[in-house]
Amino acid sequence: MVARRLIFLKSALPVISASIVLLLLWQAIVVLFEVPRYIIPAPLDIMVSVYENGPILRSAALVTVSEAVGGFAIGAILGVAIAILMIIVPPLEASLLPLAFAVNAVPIIAFVPLALVLFGLGMASKVVIAALAVVFVVMLNMLAGLKRPDPAAFDLMRSFGAGRLDMLWRLQLPASMPFLVTGLRVGISRSTIAVIVAEMIGAYTGLGQIIYRSTIQSDNLLVWSAVLVATAVSLIIYLVLVVFDERLVWWK
Repeated sequence: MVARRLIFLKSALPVISASIVLLLLWQAIVVLFEVPRYIIPAPLDIMVSVYENGPILRSAALVTVSEAVGGFAIGAILGVAIAILMIIVPPLEASLLPLAFAVNAVPIIAFVPLALVLFGLGMASKVVIAALAVVFVVMLNMLAGLKRPDPAAFDLMRSFGAGRLDMLWRLQLPASMPFLVTGLRVGISRSTIAVIVAEMIGAYTGLGQIIYRSTIQSDNLLVWSAVLVATAVSLIIYLVLVVFDERLVWWK
């Protein structure tokens, strides 16, 4: 537990320091150049708005995080499972990989209307969209990692009588961990973006819906408040993944 806290603090301090410097620079530019609030509000004004709209933003953030993390978990598990299945059954790679590239080439926003029609405006449609945004990224990274070991390593293990599953468990899975972590880091950002975009198109609540409604009502300060909360939440999730990275790829 202490080690995890130290890893988290070690990763969080540079991020927090950079964020503070960026906010101070932002505040100075807005004040010095007298930028109108309706164009870019000052960070202090945004923070005051976050405090004043705290209950609404907290409730919306909880929904958005639940949808993003739920979709991320489902997409990551499916991505890992499909990649392993492709390694175990090689003909599947030849048939599924082109389909994966084709689907992944389509902007995720194109699937949002279909998801809303099939699963409604509630949480289910956002989880599906988030999972779709994650599954192919994780699958492709995991597949690349599973293929990473040198052929000589396979020959060596065969010489010791290792079977196909033994090589997968003892050689390929450990070698794939750095690739998996990279896929997870990219996936969590894609998941959050997908959920917020889906909420803006159709949802009962969530940070995306607050951003959409505030834009319609020309409440620029609330728009920036929701964006700031979404950014803070994304940073926290990213730092949690960094700790996961240190524990999973412990030999780095």
